[in-house]
Amino acid sequence: MAKPKKAQSNTIATNKKARFDFFIEEDFEAGLVLEGWEVKSMRAGRVQLKESYVTIHKGELFLHGAHISPLNSASTHIIADPVRKRKLLMKGFEISRLIGQVERAGYTIAPLDLYWSRGRAKLKIGLAKGKKQHDKRATIKERDWKREQHRVLKGGS
Repeated sequence: MAKPKKAQSNTIATNKKARFDFFIEEDFEAGLVLEGWEVKSMRAGRVQLKESYVTIHKGELFLHGAHISPLNSASTHIIADPVRKRKLLMKGFEISRLIGQVERAGYTIAPLDLYWSRGRAKLKIGLAKGKKQHDKRATIKERDWKREQHRVLKGGS
């Protein structure tokens, strides 16, 4: 008798703080240039996107501050830098469009999700506009209201 397969989530890490701090206007998918030990660590789920951000340098996109903790067994012969900058891979016209929006319209690029797509690590980045303090308070108030609604509906039936 065959064992039933466990349902796997393709999501490796999520940057919840980005959705709280920014209005996300548009999403893009980017590949990452990774080393072997980083892929093994990602498969083990040892990734954090909380403090990460995307920069543009000489027409290329780079991910800074993403923390990938090295596994003891995977990286014995190299010295691993867990927060090194990693190049993002996208089509040229997408990169030029992003650069135009960032330079002219005052947008920023925020990393949102890290996930597997057909065996490759992909990063969902968002074209984002910063929220003001009152916008953040409104977001908290709306979230609390939805939680209260759910609690009332759940208790009433």
